[in-house]
Parts: sequence; structure tokens; C-alpha cells
Amino acid sequence: MPTPASPRAVRAASPRGRWTVGAFFGLLVVLGAALHRDYGVGWDEQLDRLNGVINAKYVALRLAPELARRQPTFAEIPSMSENQDTDHGVLFQLPLVVLEKVVGAEDSREVYFLRHLVIWLTCVAGTYALYRVAARYLGGWRWGLLVAAALVLTPRLFAESFYNYKDPVFLGFFTLGVGTLLRWRRQPTWRTAALHALATGAAIDVRTMGVLLLGLTLGVASLEAWFRPALRRPLLQTLALFFPLTAAVVVLAWPYLWEHPLDHFLEAFNSFRRYRADMLTLYLGEEISIRALPWHYAPVWLVVTTPLPYLLLFGLGVGVVATQAIRRPWAWLATAVGRTDLLLLAWFFGPLLAVIVLHSVLYDGWRHLYFVYPALLLLAARGLQAGWRAWRATARPGPRRLGYGVAGLLALGVGHTLWRMAADHPYQNLYYSFLPGAAAGRLFERDYWGLSGREGLEWILRHDTSARVPVATDPRTGLMLHNAQLLLSPADRARLRLVPLAQARYFLTTYRWHPSPYPTTIGREVYCRRVDGILILSVLRRPGL
Repeated sequence: MPTPASPRAVRAASPRGRWTVGAFFGLLVVLGAALHRDYGVGWDEQLDRLNGVINAKYVALRLAPELARRQPTFAEIPSMSENQDTDHGVLFQLPLVVLEKVVGAEDSREVYFLRHLVIWLTCVAGTYALYRVAARYLGGWRWGLLVAAALVLTPRLFAESFYNYKDPVFLGFFTLGVGTLLRWRRQPTWRTAALHALATGAAIDVRTMGVLLLGLTLGVASLEAWFRPALRRPLLQTLALFFPLTAAVVVLAWPYLWEHPLDHFLEAFNSFRRYRADMLTLYLGEEISIRALPWHYAPVWLVVTTPLPYLLLFGLGVGVVATQAIRRPWAWLATAVGRTDLLLLAWFFGPLLAVIVLHSVLYDGWRHLYFVYPALLLLAARGLQAGWRAWRATARPGPRRLGYGVAGLLALGVGHTLWRMAADHPYQNLYYSFLPGAAAGRLFERDYWGLSGREGLEWILRHDTSARVPVATDPRTGLMLHNAQLLLSPADRARLRLVPLAQARYFLTTYRWHPSPYPTTIGREVYCRRVDGILILSVLRRPGL
């Protein structure tokens, strides 16, 4: 069975290759600059920003207390003891708060547009980290670029890379951690160990699940020490630097850990398993508690929201790896590629199994596990590469015609995904791979980010020229309406009034926690938004108003 080129055999891309790679990532930067104003404010965005602001106040009071106390706005900011999001690190959020001040973004509209652009650029950097891992694993820059393109052409991740500060960002940091791990594996020096510690600590400070990199590091070190005895001493010596340096990075970049670091970190880590609140989620047509999710919740969400070509190639890639592992397990592990295969399998399946066994609380699909997605893409490319090499090696007409047919179907599937991304813009977060939209809307959550609320408010304010426009929503989704008005122009924001239903002229809903239609007593529908047949937004005009 063909295998990827040995990582040590990978040569630097040619000038043409470097130009192509540079053009690809340059295009992503331009694309983000063009599109970042199209997306609404997600459910958690204001809370994430508040977490950064609270930490900025805490740092200022610790490092420059006299200056901080003279800041008039600090009196309005809660203290760290009042922060409800201490279980989220602020390595990403804290610099964003500082950046707002540096560029002078004051109005909420400009603040969140700036933040959307920065998160996109951060995700582009994460995509580049995946490109580097893929190019070395698969033996060429073209394969690396193919994997990077597949990540970009994943509709839900594409959309969330503009407003989800946690999961796509963590995906990038975790991928960077895997990249530095592989580099340290090849050359266990003090420098590579320090770089890996910085990447690992940064990943943990974005999401506590970054601690999985510690386990992967120990596993890789054990395998390398067994199969490369000459490296045992440098591996052990550099591990002695890696662990304390990682711990130092985690504590230094997470102000909440400055006091009682171990206790506070364990508290944050345990919150992933036992979420502090309870709520209902729509899953397979039933509203169920997030504390009582069936074991198959995450795998089903992953399958129905991942483009079908990627899933099929992933199955092929896992089959290729499993065949080699079963036939000659020792010879497979004796190669650098085989050990990388095992790392990718652990990266993908380990967290999935962990959340199933530990009954971890998940919600809003499988976004908490996005960081395993690069491993899926890498194994999918492994399957594609094996199929490509097998096709090139055969001269039999039948297999060659079959190869053309399979290639055509894969290209058609990717082309359909690209078309859906363009057609659904800016709601790629509503993408379902093979389910008809009407069925998906009945079975799963719709616009759980509440992004379409912005479109609803903008429609109302365009079509109602009154000096005061009172709007209401379901009390459970009041945060959605508050977030939606943050991106209105100051003039429109001044006209808008968020009021209880009895005082409202319009009722706006994104159907979260109320998947069924509203009664006509609420009002008549004057505007709606559907994405691939899924109703995600309705504006109702109140009777007699």
C-alpha cells in the first residue's frame, strides 16, 4: 500500500510553489477584509468581550494600581470575583481589548467589525499551521495546500471564523501545537521544546482542552524513545524544560490563575465536563437537556455538517492506516509516517471518545470539538493520496475509468459545497451536508448563534421610518436582540426601542428554543429569511400597531 513520503524527505517548495502558497493565503486575507462586515454578532460575543475587559482591569490594577484607579470607566467594569467566565482563558480576548484602544474603536459597530476581522486573520494563521503539518505529513506543498483549502471550504467553520472567538481559534492553536510537537519529535532540542511549550501553553489559555497536547506529547515521546534509542537522552532532557515552561505560559497569560493557580485551573477544567447552567437543545427532532445528551450527539452532528466528500475520503484514509497497522504493526510504527498516523488517530478519536465516556456537556452542535477536524482532513488527504497513487500505478482500463468517475463525483461534491457557501452567505453556519433543508430544520438547531437578528432589525428600520420603533422578542432570546443592535448605525440604534411584547410594534424571532410557528395572536409575518429551505428568521407585525 502506498504511503506518504517520509517527513525527512520533504523538500522546500519551489519558487513557483512558494508563490502559489503565498497567493492562496493572501487571497484569504483579502477575502476576510471583503466579508467581515457581513456577519452579525454571535450569541457569546459580548460576553467574551466582557471577559477580556474584566481581565484588562484586573491586570491594570495589579501592575499599575494608581494609574488604573484614575480610569473613570473602570468603576463600571465588574471585578474578577464577579466574572462568570473565569473558566475561559483570555490569551485571545485580552489583546483584542487592547487593540480596540490602540486603533480608537469606540462605537460598538466598529468594535465588532474590528474583532471579526481579527478573528478571521487569526484563523487564517491557523490554516497556515495546518498547511505546514499537511505538507510535511503528505510529502509536498500541493497536498498541504489541498488540506488547507478543504478547511476553508468547510461552510460552518468558514462562517464561524468571523465571530466564534473560541472554537475555530482553538482549532488553529491546537494545530500549531501539533506542528511544534512534530518538529520537536524530529529534533528534540531546547529550542524546539521551548517553541512547543509556548504553543501548548497558548492553546490551553484559549481552551482548557489544550491539555490534551500534554498527553499527545508524552505519547509521542514514548514512541520516539522506543524506536529511536539515540534520542532518549535529548527527549528526556527537553521534556524537563517543556512541562514547567508550559505551566509558566499558562499561568502568565491567564490572569485568573495568578492567584491559586492550581485550584483555579482545576476549577476551569472541570467546568468543561459539568457546565454551570442547563438548557434545552433540539436534537433529532426532540428538545432535550444538554445534561442528558445521548452518546451519539457529537458524532451525528459531525457527520451531518461535514461535506460528504471529506467524510468518504476520511473513511478511506482510516482504512488505509488500519490496514497497514493490522498487517505489520511493528513495521508500521517503526516509520515516522506510521507514528504520525497514530498521532492523528489519537487526535481525532481520543477527544470524541473522552466526551462520550465522561458524559461531557456539549451544546450548539459539535463546536467544542472543532479542534479534531484538522485530523479528519489530514486522514482524508491520506486516503485521497493512497487512491491517487494506486490509480497512477495501474494500467487496467476498468480501474482507470472508475478512478475518473470517482474523481468526478468528488469534484462535484466539493463544487456543490462551494456553491452552497456562496448561496447561503452570510449564513454558512446553517449548512447541512446531505440532509434536505426542511428535514434539517425539523431535526436540529437552526440559527443558534442568533446572527439573523441583525438582518431582521435592519429590515424593520428600513421599512419603518418612525422616530421610535419598538421591537420585542421571546424573553429567552433577549440577548440575541441586544447583540443584533450592536451593528446598527448610531442613527438607527437611536431609533430602536427594545421593549416587552405588550409595548412592541414588531416581534422578531430566530426560533431558538421555539422551533414551532408562533400563533397569529402575536402578529402577522411581514418578513422572513430561509437558508436552503430552513426558516431561521421571522418579523411579525403586532395586531393593531
